[in-house]
Amino acid sequence: MPEGQVLEFSDVTKRFRGVDAVAGLTARVDPGVVTGFLGPNGAGKTTSLRILLGLVAPTSGRTRIGGASYAELPHPLQTVGAALEASSFHPGRSAAHHLAVYAQAAGLPGRRIDEVLGLVGLADVAGRKVGGYSLGMRQRLGLATALLGDPGVLVLDEPANGLDPEGIKWMRTLLRAFAAEGRTVLVSSHLLAEIQQTADQLLILAHGQLVFEGGIEDLADPSEYATVVDAPDRAALAAAVAAAGYDSEVLRTGLTVRGAEPVEIGAIAASAGIALSSLQRRGPALEEIFLALVDGTRVHGQVATDAAAPSPDDAAPQTPALADEASEVDGAPVDEVPVDEVPVDEVPVDEPAVDEPSGPADTTPGADADEPVTAPDTTEATPAAHGDLPAADGDPLAAESLEDDGTAPSPRIDASGEGGLLTEGVPASDPDETDATRGETVDAQTVAESADAASADEETTDGAHPFPDHDHRDGGDAR
Repeated sequence: MPEGQVLEFSDVTKRFRGVDAVAGLTARVDPGVVTGFLGPNGAGKTTSLRILLGLVAPTSGRTRIGGASYAELPHPLQTVGAALEASSFHPGRSAAHHLAVYAQAAGLPGRRIDEVLGLVGLADVAGRKVGGYSLGMRQRLGLATALLGDPGVLVLDEPANGLDPEGIKWMRTLLRAFAAEGRTVLVSSHLLAEIQQTADQLLILAHGQLVFEGGIEDLADPSEYATVVDAPDRAALAAAVAAAGYDSEVLRTGLTVRGAEPVEIGAIAASAGIALSSLQRRGPALEEIFLALVDGTRVHGQVATDAAAPSPDDAAPQTPALADEASEVDGAPVDEVPVDEVPVDEVPVDEPAVDEPSGPADTTPGADADEPVTAPDTTEATPAAHGDLPAADGDPLAAESLEDDGTAPSPRIDASGEGGLLTEGVPASDPDETDATRGETVDAQTVAESADAASADEETTDGAHPFPDHDHRDGGDAR
């Protein structure tokens, strides 16, 4: 009798046009058991089987059948029987003719054809053309082709498709008998309920990656299952279960006992002489677990671990160095600035300030003005009461300084020294000239008015209103 072989997938990857149909598949299929190969459409099951059978070359990794690749097998048809498609038949050939072609290519005796046709239930239609077969009959013919060489390894892709309930039961019985002989059985399927009744081990793929490998009993944690038991004498049953050291919960359908197998609860009831009306094990169904594994909400083979504790440096709060440095501004707390340090109207940063002369104050009106006027060779004198810069449009300070007729006052002084106010620009003078070099006489009144203007300039810089005598009827002091 042929022996089963170990099937191995070692880091197998297959990429089609930049898409990984199979990504790093590493798995093992042992003989003596039926291994179910599960996964949604497009998960990479058929591609993996084709790589195993040498029909598709992997991008990386390798597959082995008994330690050798399929191409290295001396007698492949006697070693591996495979059925991947139910439509790979010539429609004009009969079933017997189809099998004869394969038997001749593999050097098998002709008597083997009748044996496998009878095994799969096609002996009565062996002479009919395959083009007239139903899908279920084609599935049986595919299985007959796989069994023709009496192999030790059987690889089937969706073998139950198109089979009626009787055919599915027949297929299940055949596969389990095949594995019981010590052969290797790898079956892919979408019929989860059928796989649950047929397979002993499972490989589950999702997006080309292996998400589960193990026995069906390993799919869920034992704590997710419970034994549900009931009896006509429920009180006596509860007492017997409690005496055995198990906790139970009374539900409408009976007692739910966790941590105990049904056989254990049955033995407890039998020893106490209690007749049971129901005894079953309940837990998540294969379908629920399968869908959770596929969509990633359940991860098998990994114990949930606590997130890595942050390092002391990461856990330590950030030192508010800048806040500490800025927390005091002349003794003021953060976000608090003394009022006397902020002028009422801040001068824009991009506007240059006029340096104050270090020498004696120039008594000539307009000596510190920098803004030229349209009159030739003249400079418009900036009112000393407005500070060093003219007020910009929209400046509230300028709005407060307007006269009733909308014109700004001009505290310019007559250059002749008579103290009269000028309404036009005065001739520009050199800021470095002194009164003596210009030969002009400045009377006491002019000196006094210039001193008042300089004092107003300093007050404006400190945030005071430039015209202390101005009536603030429109809002008063801006501060």
